[in-house]
Amino acid sequence: MERPVTPARPHHKLTEDGRRVREVLSYSRRGSRFTPRQAEAWAAHQERWVIPDEAVDRPGFSLEQWFGRRAPLVVEIGSGVGEATAPLAAARPAHDVLAFEVWRPGVADTLWKLAEAGAENVRLCGVDAVWSMEHLLGEGDVEELWTFFPDPWRKTRHHKRRLVSADFARLAASRLRPGAVWRLATDWADYAEQMLEVLDAEPLLEGGVVERWAERPVTRFERKGVEAGRAITDLCYRRR
Repeated sequence: MERPVTPARPHHKLTEDGRRVREVLSYSRRGSRFTPRQAEAWAAHQERWVIPDEAVDRPGFSLEQWFGRRAPLVVEIGSGVGEATAPLAAARPAHDVLAFEVWRPGVADTLWKLAEAGAENVRLCGVDAVWSMEHLLGEGDVEELWTFFPDPWRKTRHHKRRLVSADFARLAASRLRPGAVWRLATDWADYAEQMLEVLDAEPLLEGGVVERWAERPVTRFERKGVEAGRAITDLCYRRR
């Protein structure tokens, strides 16, 4: 009899009889071909700043070992090409920044941006962020959570793929320390409405729509939304 597959990081779960099933994810994986600049950045910085997918399955996995210290932790979900990650992390040298991004060329772009910004306090991870929040982080571990322009999954039948759901809000709130904040931004009005509905209903959180966070750099996602005539909505919630 074949041994059941371990329910590993990115998108594997098992049925009761050991069969692998596919999870509903909040992202889709894209191509992984590098440009010359991305390849150069990957070769120069990947070993130090990128946590390999398989590392999270090793006994005794510890973020402190990857950062080389214990410091207040910021988590970014969907760091893209690092347009926000690099300057925000560089401005917070006393914090560790754990950035989740599954698109490898985006990770490579982020690496050279981090190097240019002198932001050595970032570690990138390509493992599913929801799984990682549940299994790699403990209650109260997170000082700040950033979710800027998550995939809107515009078609109604795909709304179940959206990251900001009641289940994820419950999980994220549990990982925030009391007083810690969750900053979000989207350029899709219906997703902003869903975020408000979901996060207002989470008893561990308080907050709502706020003025644009001045520190957040304008990324290509934001520029694209503005050029298309969509309003940008910033939200901020605090853990009670």
